[in-house]
Amino acid sequence: MAAYQLQELKKDDPAYVNKLDQISLEKKNKTAQYISEGTVFLLVILVGAFFLFRAILRHIRIQQQQQNFMMAVTHELKTPIAVTKLNLETIQKYKLDENKQSKILRSSLQEINRLDSLANNILISAQLEGGYYQLAREDLDFSQITLAASSNFRDRNADRNWNIDIDAGIHLIGDRLLLAILVNNLIENAVKYSPKSSSISISLKKEANHVNLKVKDEGPGISANERKKIFRKFYRIGNEETRTSQGTGLGLYLCRKIASDHQARIVVSNNSPVGSIFTVSF
Repeated sequence: MAAYQLQELKKDDPAYVNKLDQISLEKKNKTAQYISEGTVFLLVILVGAFFLFRAILRHIRIQQQQQNFMMAVTHELKTPIAVTKLNLETIQKYKLDENKQSKILRSSLQEINRLDSLANNILISAQLEGGYYQLAREDLDFSQITLAASSNFRDRNADRNWNIDIDAGIHLIGDRLLLAILVNNLIENAVKYSPKSSSISISLKKEANHVNLKVKDEGPGISANERKKIFRKFYRIGNEETRTSQGTGLGLYLCRKIASDHQARIVVSNNSPVGSIFTVSF
């Protein structure tokens, strides 16, 4: 357009210089307009590509987590079923003395308890996420709930060194089932990720205006980077093909969800010299 205007412009025109300046100015303005529009268009494309890339990555991550979850659940189901089946077949085929029968039955009961815990975690997780679970608000003896869970794990894992320090008479307003799951999941996590000969410490104290539940283990510990991730749903350190510990990635996720629903805070820190400390402050 500017080139056409220049061709039409006559040099003997008295306003030649002014018209030439005006045409040059219009040309510059058009060029600036095209550059601005192109820049905005490019920015829109880049922003759209960024959000699309994030959405794709998130979708891939969710798919990977769900795949890991399914693999973990399959393993968690197969192991106790296989052990219990073998134990029952042994009792059926052989005449065992009372002590051996009692030992086999205890082993079977432990595996059934694992299945029960897995089923509870999956069911409660789905209900809490879907808003189907009606949270109870009742006065509970949290000391008794914590002691019952601690004693149960101590009896099932007698080869470990247990340090249980629970103050009596500590009450909370909350949901009995959810708080029991919270305590069970924290202790089970300590059992899973620490050597069999190590110590596990469980304490419940009323300090100032807070009730603090602490579970300490002597496992490998958790890096600062992983501490930000372990409370995510389905998240597990490592991958299903290389890790040796059992689990589904729901336990600690539920702990954080349950703590949040009870206006509590859960944090993880390093134990000295090795291991982790999970603290829930109500």
